[in-house]
Amino acid sequence: MQPHDEDHPESQQRKHYFSPNRFYCVETICAPCGVVIAWTKFAKAESPTNILNWLASVYPNIESRPDYICIDKACQVLHTAVTNGSWNQWKLSSRFIVDSYHYINHKATDDLCRLYCNPSPQDGSAPNLVGQKIDQYGTIHQFREFNTEACEQLNAWLGGFESILKRMTQRNFNWFLHTMLFYHSKYVLTKINKKQSATHSDDSEDDTEL
Repeated sequence: MQPHDEDHPESQQRKHYFSPNRFYCVETICAPCGVVIAWTKFAKAESPTNILNWLASVYPNIESRPDYICIDKACQVLHTAVTNGSWNQWKLSSRFIVDSYHYINHKATDDLCRLYCNPSPQDGSAPNLVGQKIDQYGTIHQFREFNTEACEQLNAWLGGFESILKRMTQRNFNWFLHTMLFYHSKYVLTKINKKQSATHSDDSEDDTEL
């Protein structure tokens, strides 16, 4: 297993040539609600350069880019973006943060990660990431404003199909995965619409009683 604070090698030595080449991984982009925005396959490595190039193809202009981009290796991606100059464009619209699940495994001595990629800073510097609410006793509690683990939760769901996917041809793999992600997004949107309808119904009943 590759530690999150280390780079992934672009090329790996093959032990033998008795099996076909495989793609390194499937990469997905999800909205915080769980809807899949895009997906692709990385052939050799999930390197920061590959991630930046893919993000640039999905979000070609500043207007289309989200305010926050949550990646398990956001600090590496940020470092690479600053090094190759692409950060001059990304900083105008977006900020790279680490998801809360992987953040606890990143080095505490990594000042760049702790300062710029923290998903839940406690100093009030990111009110869009961390909100506050007051309970019935007047105590203030902080909470995360949105789900930073949407892609990790999707990966856990996709893991159930691994034994099927790894035996497919490339064309069948692409079709099956795209179809499953489409139905997953449709299922998430249906749940959201039902929840919104229930909320509007409750509000209507309250207005009627008034």
